[in-house]
Amino acid sequence: MNENTLKRSIKPLSAVFLVVSAIVGSGIYKKVAPMMDQLHSPTLVLLCWTLAGVLSLMGALSSAELASMMPGSGGEYIYFNKIYGRFFSFIYGWASLAVMKTATIAALAYVFSESLHEIIPQIHSLGGASIKIIASLLIVVLSYVNFRGVSFGEKLSRYFIAGIVLSILVFVILAVFSGKGNTEHFTQTAASAPTGWPLFAAMFAASLSAFWGYEGWNNIGFIGEEVNNPQKNLPLALGIGTLIVIVLYLLINTVYLFILAPAQIESLGINQIAAVETSRVLGGNIGALLLSVLIVLTTFNCTNGTILMSARIFFAMGRDGLFLKKTAIIHPVYNTPSFSILIQAIWSIVLVWSGSFDALTDLLVFASFFFYGAAAFGVILFRKNKMPRPYKVPLWIPAIFSAFCFLLVVVSAFNQPVQALTGLLLILSGVPVYWYYTKVVKPD
Repeated sequence: MNENTLKRSIKPLSAVFLVVSAIVGSGIYKKVAPMMDQLHSPTLVLLCWTLAGVLSLMGALSSAELASMMPGSGGEYIYFNKIYGRFFSFIYGWASLAVMKTATIAALAYVFSESLHEIIPQIHSLGGASIKIIASLLIVVLSYVNFRGVSFGEKLSRYFIAGIVLSILVFVILAVFSGKGNTEHFTQTAASAPTGWPLFAAMFAASLSAFWGYEGWNNIGFIGEEVNNPQKNLPLALGIGTLIVIVLYLLINTVYLFILAPAQIESLGINQIAAVETSRVLGGNIGALLLSVLIVLTTFNCTNGTILMSARIFFAMGRDGLFLKKTAIIHPVYNTPSFSILIQAIWSIVLVWSGSFDALTDLLVFASFFFYGAAAFGVILFRKNKMPRPYKVPLWIPAIFSAFCFLLVVVSAFNQPVQALTGLLLILSGVPVYWYYTKVVKPD
């Protein structure tokens, strides 16, 4: 084995668990309130979650074709190099470091800390910056866990996500048979519910929240070099893992809408979480406390999975000579891209201190979907390549998904120009870095 190659140690079931772990984070608990505020209709909220899930599945199935053909470290970084060339590939890697993957880690850690504060109010004694201090410590601890080895980090995610999924299913069952819900909630559409063109615009705005909930479905591709029999197992993990999450999200959001009236959900304050308030109705303060614990465990696990997988992008960049040479180093004992994990942790902590949860998620969704669309469109372009295809997606799937992604980017840029411009500037800040490594350093 080449000394710059990571070992294949991740089994099929573990790959599925990692897909679910990378997706199920804070969105499953927090995002129904802003979606209801935009759509004013339980039916439209569930429709939005369904459409976002189906589109995410289309993205996962499209990505699966590329992953099965090119199962190396870095995911889209590897695919883009083959499809669009070295510059576009680098810009993707740089965008992942500057905003997409590091902002995901920062946002998840931020929600973890917020939820922990609800459980242990005494933490507030650390001062006004206590949320950011705890979020930063979480990133440090989990980065160290993944520095110590992919096997330990993967096992941690596997056990956590199994317990989390089971807990969510128990929560759903208890809610359905609690006698405290009302099916009439699903027909309580407010008079202010949008129609016509405003409905189209509102669905797009709400979809940003839904897509944050599904963010991370592509992460398994980053560790393709470490998955056993990747040609078969990567497509299976992407498809099965994403389907599990879609079902889970529809179940739990249906429960929120069953227990809480639409007006109650819309009236939730910025620091209130729909899942916690639903649990409060079901089990009082103890129920709310238990749900807060579940949120802490979920965001802990999702942060861990994202740290584990995303660092492989920067490792791949370093190995290609397009980033710091140290990022290509594999730890001789733990067989992990140790320096890449360190760089990722440092910038994630910087982002924690730079903004709030909602600002970070708006920023990364805009940037991510540009590249998601490019990957799906790349499936169509790459069909002329004669490389073996262990898995082949029907071309109408990447065609629909890529068209939607680019439409979402355009509409988001129009509706949120400041976030779009900030994201664009962060992405383009990689251009001089690329010039330096290709013209000054001149890698082979």
